[in-house]
Amino acid sequence: VQLQAFGGGEVQAGGSLRLSCAASGFTIDNYAIGWFRQAPGKEREGVSCISGSDDSTWSTDSVKGRFTISSDNAKNAVYLQMNNLKPEDTAVYYCAVSRVTAYGCYTPRWDYWGQGTLVTVSS
Repeated sequence: VQLQAFGGGEVQAGGSLRLSCAASGFTIDNYAIGWFRQAPGKEREGVSCISGSDDSTWSTDSVKGRFTISSDNAKNAVYLQMNNLKPEDTAVYYCAVSRVTAYGCYTPRWDYWGQGTLVTVSS
């Protein structure tokens, strides 16, 4: 099982980025894939998630209306479209997969993590 997160970069406030999470070793339509972020000096937090079983999604309040999570089963990938970025979105973003299928995005456990991609938003 492997996850590769990429697409980060540096943008000005108000700009957009699209993060990609490429999965291998499993098919994403069976599991929940989540995006997380960790800013310097802060704890890691959940950003958004999509459940492969029913395509339901979850996003933290601070990104609702700005970030959109989607998946492409043919490419076995999950995307995070980030619009109207703010300096407080600056963080390393990670994707992860939960092999616990019963709870969708409300899974109690994330099993495999990608390496992270840095997003820097300047004011």
